[in-house]
Amino acid sequence: MSSSSEETTMDDQQASSDEATLAHMRDVLRRQREAFTAELPVGAAIRKDRLRRAIDLVVGNKDRLTQALSADFGHRSVTQSMVTDIVSSVKSLKHALANVDRWMRPEKRKLDFPLGLLGARAHVEHQPKGVVGVISPWNFPVYLTFCPLAQIFAAGNRAMVKPSEHTPRTSETMRELAAQFFPEHELSFILGGPAVGKAFAGLAFDHLIFTGGTGIARHVLHAAADNLVPTTLELGGKSPVIVGESADVTRTTERVVVGKMLNAGQICLAPDYMLVPKAKEAAIVAALQQAVARMYPTLLGNDDYTSVVDGRHRERLQGLLDDAKAKGAEVIAVNPSNEDFASASGNKMPLHLVRNTTPEMRVVREEIFGPILPILTYDRTEEAIAYVNAGERPLALYYFGEDTDEERRVVQRTVSGGVTVNDVIFHAMPEDLPFGGIGPSGMGNYHGFDGFRTFSHPKAVYRQPKIDLAALAGLKPPYGEKTRKTIKREMGG
Repeated sequence: MSSSSEETTMDDQQASSDEATLAHMRDVLRRQREAFTAELPVGAAIRKDRLRRAIDLVVGNKDRLTQALSADFGHRSVTQSMVTDIVSSVKSLKHALANVDRWMRPEKRKLDFPLGLLGARAHVEHQPKGVVGVISPWNFPVYLTFCPLAQIFAAGNRAMVKPSEHTPRTSETMRELAAQFFPEHELSFILGGPAVGKAFAGLAFDHLIFTGGTGIARHVLHAAADNLVPTTLELGGKSPVIVGESADVTRTTERVVVGKMLNAGQICLAPDYMLVPKAKEAAIVAALQQAVARMYPTLLGNDDYTSVVDGRHRERLQGLLDDAKAKGAEVIAVNPSNEDFASASGNKMPLHLVRNTTPEMRVVREEIFGPILPILTYDRTEEAIAYVNAGERPLALYYFGEDTDEERRVVQRTVSGGVTVNDVIFHAMPEDLPFGGIGPSGMGNYHGFDGFRTFSHPKAVYRQPKIDLAALAGLKPPYGEKTRKTIKREMGG
């Protein structure tokens, strides 16, 4: 058989497999919605049971999940995976379990005068939406699946998950485990490549949450719009670090390095670039190198340091560096033990600092999502604020300094999804803070009660008393003097 015939046969087989998957997921959606409707109202006991099963799934299979993660990345720190994917998932699930009774309580609402005085009552009930679609990414595939599931289950919904094809072992492991703990009409995992992902985004869910890149998010939003599906987008962007004159250089650089090298920078919240006072640039560059050497004295054989996820992604990152060098930037590879990365197998990559950047460089224009950190300089704080505001609104902004007036100016005069002061990433960790972007960095938010509300429908319930309020207010024909008095009162006359 010729190679072209073999390729045609493989394409046909893949198309047939994708079509079978598409038919299956449509059937799952139908069965989930039917089961949801039959179950209404979804009581607290049912919601708690699902949360407990999800906790048992993650806790009881932490070793399988961390091993799958490491296999997918080529090498991923097991300790890091425990912190970022296992513990964080359990934390979100337990927080929802502990608070679901309180979150479910109806909210009493005030009524306009004189309705409340005459016996009318009103409240809001947070009703589950139904079936929620979850498209989760490859960088933290367990956490970014189970964190939204915590609020989805707490809100009384069922879920279908499309995990990333770039971490196939982790996706398959989650699918197998979910089948052990949940019937498919409660929770289902749909595996597949881009064609399946595109069709998944176009399903008539009751809500869809997507975590990933801004480019793909545009396609997801278009697909969801055909069915008017409310959508939460958790994206990324170029999250800046603004270092004030009053910042402690050693503490600042160490905390930036922790956030930048966690998961080898493959974090939507990773510091993307630093804006530093021009007079302090040399000291900050030196301190960054020293911080790396303290925490990562070696890199290639260091179990604590995670690999870039695959060769394609590493080549993209190398392309950013090559482009910067060709356009005049100074690129500093922070390699404390002078290890030979070029000859090493795998996709580990040291942190690279990039100085003397110009606006046309790709490393300045594109989201980095890896261990590359451009250093930009400014003379006045207003210049740093103006630089941030001239770009797309980022998912996060980080300010370092002890000048409270400067801090206030930076926080209030920039627009970002969230802010951490004197550290990075931490604003996404508390369960009681909303997490989300704005504009190109995202749409909507979740975590904790904010996530519960995102995945719930706030249903208004108004109860009318026996007294004929419409007649008292002159709001039913024939209109007359009462009507004119009501109009005059409402207009402030």
